[in-house]
Amino acid sequence: MVKILSFYLPQYHPIPENNEWWGEGFTEWTNTAKARPLFPGHYQPHLPADLGYYDLRLPDDREAQASLAKEYGLGGFVYWHYWFGNGKQLLERPFAEVLESGKPDFPFCLAWANQSWTGVWHGLGDKVLIEQTYPGKDDYIAHFEHLLKAFHDQRYLRIENKPVFIVFSPQLLPDAGFFTTLWNELAVEHGFEGIYFIGIHFEPWNFRGDGFNGTTFHQPSHYLADYRRAHPWKSRLNALTDIIFNHAPKRFDFEKLANTYQFDRFLETDVMPAIIPNWDNTPRSSRRGWVFENTTPGVFKNHLRSAIESVKNKPPDKQVVFVKSWNEWAEGNYLEPDRRWGMGFLEAIREVLSEYKEK
Repeated sequence: MVKILSFYLPQYHPIPENNEWWGEGFTEWTNTAKARPLFPGHYQPHLPADLGYYDLRLPDDREAQASLAKEYGLGGFVYWHYWFGNGKQLLERPFAEVLESGKPDFPFCLAWANQSWTGVWHGLGDKVLIEQTYPGKDDYIAHFEHLLKAFHDQRYLRIENKPVFIVFSPQLLPDAGFFTTLWNELAVEHGFEGIYFIGIHFEPWNFRGDGFNGTTFHQPSHYLADYRRAHPWKSRLNALTDIIFNHAPKRFDFEKLANTYQFDRFLETDVMPAIIPNWDNTPRSSRRGWVFENTTPGVFKNHLRSAIESVKNKPPDKQVVFVKSWNEWAEGNYLEPDRRWGMGFLEAIREVLSEYKEK
């Protein structure tokens, strides 16, 4: 049975750093709720329905999310994990409490968001708020040891009997081969067969040469790259339009992007698809944002079916489809129920999985 794994943002609770940078009590909901339409027909704000404006410090809210995900057929959450070097973390509380409490009883793995945080959300450009650093071997060891309890957790997702660890930007690692080799050695010392590393990338790269076991692609950028290759003249026209209307968000028809997207590359065993249900990051980036229009549950349903077709004949533990994201509300990128479509995107997942179960 194909596993649908959805990336999960642990940002929905105040932290001192965000209070300092953006104002007291800032969370992802702050940008989400204040968003407004930027052009005729622009649907904003995107507001939550059944789960409401939850607070991830509350166990009941985390349980409600997992219960909903399980009910509609998701196979686990991929929690974003922030380790900036020298032990510095942010937004670690929700997952730490999931790990410590043993609840919710729902599979998970971790994805290292190894990028510096900048002020782009609020128009501060490339101003660095906190820098991603790579201090070297001792910090790599400390990072591994910090995650060891998670790797041993019975809920932790495995491929080839190895804990899955995803890296957002492998190309930023100054010594990717050293990092993966070291962690594999540490994993064996602690009773594992190694770590199953998956790198997220914009374009194909020699992931095995850097010690990665698998790869997937960065979204939504990869959709646009595929579309531009397939329709170069339209891309030139869009570029000209951007020059003329440079104070408006960039708009794309998601159904066209989805229909152009090439899934045959994912027939390779260790290359895994990552798809999105929707996208509109103008709550964060305002007129510099991207708006994917025509993001309906029906379009997503067909898109998901294509993704599953590309992995259904792989070894069972590699029949994986990543969905970005479970709850990136300020990017208009979520599966959770909203006030426009209700459970529509989750229903699409359940219906497609049911089709394959019946075959």
